[in-house]
Amino acid sequence: MVTAAGQPVVEVCEGELWDDITAGAVPRVLWSQAAEDAKRVVGAAGEQALLRLLRQGGVPHVRHVAAESDAYGYDIEAARSVSERAHIEVKATTDPTRLVVHLTRHEYEVMAADADWCLAAVLVGSDGSAASVATVDRRWLHSAVPADRGRGGRWESVRLTVPACALAPGLATEAWALLPGGLLPSAPVWAFQPSPLAFA
Repeated sequence: MVTAAGQPVVEVCEGELWDDITAGAVPRVLWSQAAEDAKRVVGAAGEQALLRLLRQGGVPHVRHVAAESDAYGYDIEAARSVSERAHIEVKATTDPTRLVVHLTRHEYEVMAADADWCLAAVLVGSDGSAASVATVDRRWLHSAVPADRGRGGRWESVRLTVPACALAPGLATEAWALLPGGLLPSAPVWAFQPSPLAFA
């Protein structure tokens, strides 16, 4: 990212180079390849954990579309019938205290056009299993993304801290609950206590 004058908006640096950078007006962002790789590992583990839960739950059609392409705008396709389908975007974390997700413009636009799209938050345990699963409220997502302010630019990715009021334990679309209660992980995380899935 650069300003209209071509100057960097942020200065991205590897951890070991942090102290070598002279102080300036450009904000710094600490970045490392190791941290990026760790995020990818957690993301993949979350997708695999949710795939296992869906298959254990008896969902007859489960397909890991993220393994094929990023073009879908979601990670997992699940269906029980023509009227009970889900296009699941998985956001995984190992932090039980707060839920921070990165949503791309493409994921958001697919959500806006697809009534079967849902966002699943998965807390990944140390063994790679799902320690908790929650659904993020679509209405909250609509309200939380930034608005494009001009024709000269638009947002492409956003980092969102999801509040407890926008989370419901379990995994569901408007049409059906994908995971039976007996399969749901029960760890209380992200400031909510497990209870039946229902948005107000």
